[in-house]
Amino acid sequence: MPAYAVIGAQWGDEGKGKIIDFLAENAAVIARYSGGNNAGHTVINDAGTFKLHLVPSGICWPHAMNVIGNGVVVDPEVLLKEIGENDLAPERLAVSDRAHLIMPYHIVLDELEEKRRGNAAIGTTGRGVGPAYVDKVSRQGIRVGELLDPEDLAMRLPEIVAFKNEVITKIYGGDPVDLDEIFALTNKWASKLSAFIRPVENLVADALNKDENVIIEGAQGALLDLDHGTYPYVTSSNPTVGGTLTGLGMGPSSYGGVAGVFKAYCTRVGSGPFPTEIHGDQGDRIREMAGEFGVTTGRARRIGWFDGVAAKYSARVNGFDGMIITRLDTLDGWDEIKICVAYEIDGVPTDQFPVDAVTLDRAEPIYESVAGWSESTRAITKPEQINPGAKAYLDKLEEVVGIPVKVVSTGPHRNETLVIQDLLD
Repeated sequence: MPAYAVIGAQWGDEGKGKIIDFLAENAAVIARYSGGNNAGHTVINDAGTFKLHLVPSGICWPHAMNVIGNGVVVDPEVLLKEIGENDLAPERLAVSDRAHLIMPYHIVLDELEEKRRGNAAIGTTGRGVGPAYVDKVSRQGIRVGELLDPEDLAMRLPEIVAFKNEVITKIYGGDPVDLDEIFALTNKWASKLSAFIRPVENLVADALNKDENVIIEGAQGALLDLDHGTYPYVTSSNPTVGGTLTGLGMGPSSYGGVAGVFKAYCTRVGSGPFPTEIHGDQGDRIREMAGEFGVTTGRARRIGWFDGVAAKYSARVNGFDGMIITRLDTLDGWDEIKICVAYEIDGVPTDQFPVDAVTLDRAEPIYESVAGWSESTRAITKPEQINPGAKAYLDKLEEVVGIPVKVVSTGPHRNETLVIQDLLD
């Protein structure tokens, strides 16, 4: 079949890694298209627990080729660590020669810029992702493929580093980075990564031409999209479906479908408006039950009830044809579960999602409640095992969002998955 995109539908951390690992059994290629090592995926299966930041989540299937697309920004140190930890060979991992590098000065600038913002800090991870994308747009970036041409790189780097050091020292009062150390790093990266670097759009196209399954792996979430998210509290790339086209060199006709991954509730990391946020004991209960702490940062995630207004917006922007619901078992044992079906903004009800942060921050959620259930949904794998309360909750989500639930994750392990409708038909 054509490619199938699996995209985070909320503010990230929806459990995409587990879903990709589950689907990868029947895929030839798993390709990531955006973000950097500011994202993290946890994969749990019979081989163990894997915490990934750059490498796609198909690495546990020996038949699958994992692709890091040109839309990703790559920290070579992080990538080399993951390659070593997972014993990956070039036959199983390819890195786009057009992806941009996160350089040491990007990390320095990220930390200095966030510190400079003070109380207006966005909540970046400080890993240099934003500054790397800034350089990409300003045409000061260095691409992965340039590592293979050290002579040209030796001509470009001095001017770039001199400019970055002026910014670091004169604007932020920081310590300059060392040109010789950076050039030595690029030589090391070139020697260790050269076999992995190639034009990955050819790999993806070849698989599609052979009618093989290709899964497109999202990072972050649609509501953090640079264009369509809650600006300015967004990431530096396009996690929405549009990013899959530019970030992998694919055409729209390549797709057989697009699924949105939603938690059965909502979470958000960092600053920014969050209309359904739960404060106090209820939020703490969900956070502790589900282990809602960032894979990459370790930060505690903010917790909220399912936001149907945001979900409908995300579904429309991405053209979702199905929902994948994760963490359903976390809601086992609740007497009442709330779903936000509309907002009230300045006294006026609305079912439209405002993406500007100032307006969204004034949104008061309008809830409808669904009765909870006492029966466990943990590890169920067949539709007939869903208890009536959980089934009513899923039905309500379908009604609110307007698209069907196709897959439900009922635990962190690969096999703890309920397939209502196959995605890769």
